[in-house]
Amino acid sequence: MADAIVDVTEQKRLNEQREAQVPWKKWGPYLSERQWGTVREDYSDDGNAWDYFSHDQARSRTYRWGEDGLGGLCDDQQRLCFALALWNGQDPILKERLFGLTNSEGNHGEDVKEYYFYIDSTPTHSYMKYLYKYPQKEYPYRDLVETNRKRSRTEMEYELLDTGIFDEDRYFDVFVEYAKADPEDILVRISVHNRGPDAAQIRILPTLWFRNTWSWGGDDRKPSLTEAGSGIIRATHHELGQYWLYCDGDCEALFTENESNAQRLWGVANSSPYVKDAFHDYVVSRADAVNPAKSGTKAAAHYAVEVPAGGSKTFRLRLRAAQMENAFDGFEKVFDSRIAEADEFYERIAPKTLTEDQRRVHRQALAGMLWSKQYYYFDLEKWLREHKSHPLLDSARRDVRNTDWFHMLNADVISMPDKWEYPWYAAWDLAFHTVSLALVDFDFAKEQLLLMLRNLYFHPSGQIPAYEWNFSDVNPPVHAAATLWLYKYEKQLGRADPRFLERSFQALMLNFNWWVNRKDPSGRNVFAGGFLGLDNIGVFDRSAQLPTGGTLEQADGTAWMAFYCQCMLEMATLLTEYDPLYEEVAFKFVQHFMWISYAMDRRGVHHDEMWDEEDGFFYDLLRLPDGQATRLKVRSMVGLLPLCASTVFEGDAVDRYPKLMELIAQFRERHPELIAQVAPTEAGFIGYKKRRLLAILNRKKLERVLGYLLDENEFLGPHGIRSLSRYHEDHPFVFRTGGIDYTVQYLPAESNTGMFGGNSNWRGPVWMPVNLLIVRALINLYSFYGDEFKVECPTGSGQQMSLFEVAEEIVRRLSGTFLRGEDGRRPVYGGTEKFQSDPHWRDLILFYEYFHGDNGAGLGASHQTGWTGLIAPLLDIFGRIDAKSLLETERAYLMAKVVKEQVVGVGQDQR
Repeated sequence: MADAIVDVTEQKRLNEQREAQVPWKKWGPYLSERQWGTVREDYSDDGNAWDYFSHDQARSRTYRWGEDGLGGLCDDQQRLCFALALWNGQDPILKERLFGLTNSEGNHGEDVKEYYFYIDSTPTHSYMKYLYKYPQKEYPYRDLVETNRKRSRTEMEYELLDTGIFDEDRYFDVFVEYAKADPEDILVRISVHNRGPDAAQIRILPTLWFRNTWSWGGDDRKPSLTEAGSGIIRATHHELGQYWLYCDGDCEALFTENESNAQRLWGVANSSPYVKDAFHDYVVSRADAVNPAKSGTKAAAHYAVEVPAGGSKTFRLRLRAAQMENAFDGFEKVFDSRIAEADEFYERIAPKTLTEDQRRVHRQALAGMLWSKQYYYFDLEKWLREHKSHPLLDSARRDVRNTDWFHMLNADVISMPDKWEYPWYAAWDLAFHTVSLALVDFDFAKEQLLLMLRNLYFHPSGQIPAYEWNFSDVNPPVHAAATLWLYKYEKQLGRADPRFLERSFQALMLNFNWWVNRKDPSGRNVFAGGFLGLDNIGVFDRSAQLPTGGTLEQADGTAWMAFYCQCMLEMATLLTEYDPLYEEVAFKFVQHFMWISYAMDRRGVHHDEMWDEEDGFFYDLLRLPDGQATRLKVRSMVGLLPLCASTVFEGDAVDRYPKLMELIAQFRERHPELIAQVAPTEAGFIGYKKRRLLAILNRKKLERVLGYLLDENEFLGPHGIRSLSRYHEDHPFVFRTGGIDYTVQYLPAESNTGMFGGNSNWRGPVWMPVNLLIVRALINLYSFYGDEFKVECPTGSGQQMSLFEVAEEIVRRLSGTFLRGEDGRRPVYGGTEKFQSDPHWRDLILFYEYFHGDNGAGLGASHQTGWTGLIAPLLDIFGRIDAKSLLETERAYLMAKVVKEQVVGVGQDQR
């Protein structure tokens, strides 16, 4: 099985990278789509990153920590960068980067206002394809800002298509393709298609530049770009060595410096006569701004062409680490080979059972994952010193963010949620990313998980950094689950990596202890982690001081910790195969799980616990300063997450882990009241094929919670599980305190509150990562209960389903968001007719941050393939297994099923 696709060329490259350190991934799409407005570039007094470094300044102002560009690539330390610039003869500025609204400009928060698509990529980036849709009329910058600023939160976001700029198809489709002849030889093909009714002119400026590393002190060695012949630009760098960019056809070589235009920005003299925005001035303003000596640190090949109506023009370039006589000999042959190899790779890794449209979604989701890598550079100690806020300085300011993270040095290629709206990593997003990335590149997926656990990221206290805006915030602890999924998946494909498992486990032990010591303030095994990534799902801002005083005991935070215990327990049992001492370590997590589960619902009826026996649901518990407690009866994802804490152990566990079983038996004798509340069935602890279940929900609770989960008037939407019950549309929850009503109402689309900036909504829409966790739990529970346990799905339909069939139904609804229905329309695009019917738009899939709870339309960040890319592994797993194989083979996690004989050779067993 493990040798099933060793003959695939792209897999051979991955093996060469791992085994022989052939640098196939040295060059990749590691540029951000937006560096302006990020925390790293913020040196303001008030911490307002958006206003301090705006889009308008970006063309003129040198970045400190990174670079951005259109459809670009760079080396893995972002020293030398390549991207596209465009001008249609109408725009007020040269199009070098994507435009979008800042948090204060949009009625629903920050949002990119461009149409671009990650169409294809292989894991070594030996072939990549990107599309940017460029209007032929003047880009409506002012209209987008002013119209969105006037709209309220109850109105739809004003999008670029709404401006009419694409009417009559007056736009260019600009495709950028990359093909590697070898690791240091990159071919570039830019194809410009005029979709409009008339001929139109366009300027194309493929641009090569060095990230400015010489202006900030320290290393002042300045690289150089020089003209080395007609259509040839030589790049010289003290670390990279020399590269040559060959530019085919009739073009003009332009040169300037990657230095700030201080005169434009601040009204002071420039240190160099040639500055960052020189190409803008030269092309748009016709100014004499470029260096006539043909040298600098930024260069472009300037093409000016007219593209006939319905026609196209193609431009060819080649970036390589060695000179050559005939750079474009065999150019198209290399592209043909790389495209064929990409097709071969995706044909072999996709289940044969997938339809053509499912394959399209599967491939574009993974392409988006691979394109969303970014070189992320952030030296917190240096940044804090530059802000005069380093905590070890006597005069340090105390009002600057992230001061507790001065140990941090990040300088790696990292999987991003989205390279425009989220051009920074988020810990819990990243854990989910690895589940998808494992389909195409196990090595990169494992590296990403371990990255957050390295000393230069991981806090000495044991905390995993949350995200750039506040590393000290708290994300759900899902790294253990992701580690376990990757390990078990790879093991069943014939390549176990116990070293990876142990490295992760040891670091996660520290993080687990941080949670226990820092986030259980009362010491009662209930947890208050803050917003925990669910933004505005609660009655209050759960990261802020409560308006009532007191504390909030969170059902989701406590369930996350129970889930964490289960994952650590299973990791410890796996490690006993290599070291028997881990059996006693495993028992630590059994104990923690039992105490946490019991704290959520003690034996008897109590009013100060999370389980509500009358409703049959879990709620957050508000504990007031006087000691009284009240449940906040909002039916939300908060109360569904306890379902996700469900782990099954095979029947031979008694024989394989005798010491652990002895300790558990002793614990049961001493604490029978705990055992009575934790997942027994009527027949005791033994399930199908003598399996053991460890879960917060026993059978009775499971049936009651599933009644809500599978009710279409509650959580079960046409496109997945909603984050808030639809019941609250007509029955909003209201909590009154201090003369103020705090209301939670079902909002299937955008948020109507400014909590967390208002650009994210957990009060009704469908979110992919928590849907995956629910599907995983249902599969686990099915492997324990088997076919005899059935539930009504949907509730009230009279149709009985096994838990496997329920999981399959949820995935069918989730994937239906992206697939064409019988009417030929994709729900993800809602009522946007251009995307539904135009042949140049309708098969371009965007993977939004979340989705309308009633109709599946995409919402939030439009390119957050990050965790929405999970649709690829969901399609993958249900394209390979059936209920019978799940029950009869060894129980495995969602991403870790053995491919049965009938599909061997077409699946993931290439690793």
